[in-house]
This record gives sequence, structure tokens and C-alpha cells, in this order.
Amino acid sequence: MAKIAAADVKKLRDMTGAGMMDCKKALVEAEGDFDAAVAVLRKKGQKVAAKRADRDSSEGVSMAKVNDDNTKGVVFTLNCETDFVAKNDDFVNLAEKMAEVAINCNTKDEFLAAKFEGDLTIADKVLEQTGVIGEKIEIGDFQVLEAPYVASYIHANNSIAALAGLSENFDNAATVARDVAMQVAAMKPSVLSYKDFTPEFLDQETDARIAAIEKDNIELGRLGKTLKHVPTYISMAQLSDEIIAKAKADIEAELKEQGKPEKIWDRIVPGKLKRFIDDNTTIDKELCLLDQDFIKDGDKSVEQYVSEQKEGLKVVGFKRVSLK
Repeated sequence: MAKIAAADVKKLRDMTGAGMMDCKKALVEAEGDFDAAVAVLRKKGQKVAAKRADRDSSEGVSMAKVNDDNTKGVVFTLNCETDFVAKNDDFVNLAEKMAEVAINCNTKDEFLAAKFEGDLTIADKVLEQTGVIGEKIEIGDFQVLEAPYVASYIHANNSIAALAGLSENFDNAATVARDVAMQVAAMKPSVLSYKDFTPEFLDQETDARIAAIEKDNIELGRLGKTLKHVPTYISMAQLSDEIIAKAKADIEAELKEQGKPEKIWDRIVPGKLKRFIDDNTTIDKELCLLDQDFIKDGDKSVEQYVSEQKEGLKVVGFKRVSLK
């Protein structure tokens, strides 16, 4: 049996992050060959991975990385089973090192196959760490964004990472793009604009939301409480020019019936028309990034905030990953 020096054990531990005893056993089995010892540890990872394949890996860290010229960003999650592992400095440092590789990849498969340390790929390293840590470790979501200017935001506890892309680079682009990325992380939009909704999605969602409100109103009515407004529509995508014109005509007819002087209608109609639009576009503020209330100034939308920073400036894309 090969004699294994303490310095060799430490060297393998520094290479892999495995425990001292695991490193010593691997070196003994490999008769002092470092490459063979790494393979031994990887086989252990395969065994652990097979045993824990059905485990939930909903803990971990979300990472973001943007290239040096801010034209490409990547976000991904490195998942594990427990919060204890997720908060370990070594685990976070591993994710940060992986981010350096991720920025040069365009797909999850490409990332997993990319070289990480020597001949090890990212997939190999994940498998190795599964054996080292004794938990199911895996790369979760993986997203890439390219734009004239890209910035990132990582939530304080590494649970969420987001990217935002602007239509151009300018003096204040870093601040604006980061603000938008923070919005993405906090408010979880699913599309950029209401124009991205499909008619099929809106039809299904409209029916579902109206049914839910009507059900709530039955209970509210039973309790003698104020009933919720039942909308006809839920998105600006459904409000054609004809529908807006009819709503305006209905408002004016109501004012006439109430005996309001026509000379003051111009002061009343815009507010009522805005209320009609707000009541019938509820899903837009929930799911459409540009239509959401800006988290730093609730009096304006994200689109208004961005357009105020520079004429013609637009948000052209975003990405978001989270652990839960």
C-alpha cells in the first residue's frame, strides 16, 4: 500500500474540497495517483447522486455574471438540499467560480460541458461535490441575455438573480439597468409588455379571474361587505380603440344624465377613463415589466422611469432565476 503523506492529502483537499478522511481514502485506493484519486471521489459522487436522485434540491444560490463590456449576462442557480450547505462559504465560492465559466456559455448544456478545473467539466465538478457534500447538487435554471447594455442584480441572500438589458449604453446606463434588474428580481414579471401575451392566454386568464372574483363576491355578499369590481377585460391588449371610444362615450352619457355641465367634462372624463383602463388591465401590472409600478417611485411605471432617463431609451429584455 502506498504511503500517503499529509501534504498530499491536503493537496487533494485543496483541489476538490473533499474532507480530509475522504481524500486520504481516495489516495490510498488510487495508490497515491492524484488523477485517479479525483476519479475515486467522482465515483463516490455518482453513488450519492443515484441514491439522492429523488430528493428535493430547492436550496442553493442564484448567481449572475456580466461580461466586461456589459453586452452579455448570465444567471443560473447552483442547487442543493439544505440551507446549511447553501450558506456555506465554500459552496458560495464554488458558484462564483462557476459564474466565471458560465459567462462564456450560451446554453445550459454548453455550460455543463465547459471545462472548469483542468480536465474537469462543470458537470464533473457538480458530481464531485455531490460526493464531497453528501447532498444532491445540480445546476438548476440557466439563462442568458445579450443587449447593448446589460446589468445584473443578486438579492442579498442569493435566492434570486436577475438581468436587465437596455437599448443603448450611455452615461447612466449602469444605474438604470441595475434598477430595472432589481425590479425584475422583486416583482417577478413574466413578459416585457402586454403585447407579448397570446390571445389564448388572455382568454383563459380572463375567464379564470372573473370566475374567482364572482366566487369571492358571493361570500362578500353573504357577509354584507362591499363587492369586488368584476372587470370585462384584464389587459391593455384587449382594449381596442373601439372599446376605449365606447368607454369614453359611456362616461360622457353618464355625466349628461347626471346633469354635469358639458364645459367641465374635459376635467372629469380623463380621470374616469383612466379608472376604466386601470380596472381592466390588472394583469399588466402584475406580469408585464414595463407596466409595473416602479418599485422606487410608485407614481410611475417602469417604462416611464426608463424613458425619462434618456430620450428613446428602452428595456429590450430581462432574465430571472430563483430557487423557489
